[in-house]
Amino acid sequence: MAYDRSLAAEMRALMAGRPGVIEKAMFGGRSWMLNGNMVCGVGEARFMFRVGKDRMAEALARSGAEPVVFGDRTMGGFVWVDPDAALEDGLEDWIAFAWAFAASLPPK
Repeated sequence: MAYDRSLAAEMRALMAGRPGVIEKAMFGGRSWMLNGNMVCGVGEARFMFRVGKDRMAEALARSGAEPVVFGDRTMGGFVWVDPDAALEDGLEDWIAFAWAFAASLPPK
């Protein structure tokens, strides 16, 4: 699966320079990791955020969000977000939402 390079550039600009963050190829797209734990990513024409299973319902209540499904498997704690909705609601807000979960995990 190819990833949307313009969405990756938007995410890269907001994630650049944050301590403990690296960019990595993952899930056929690009992902940003905090101390080895995924925060967010970009796939084919949409953003992905790791929000955690406990905050999944809260994430899905937001505009443009849907569960991440690969084949027959739903990835608990991960949501796809339509780029228009993410940008309208504030991409930084989505990042902060996912960052809170990743920051709560022990470093890998």
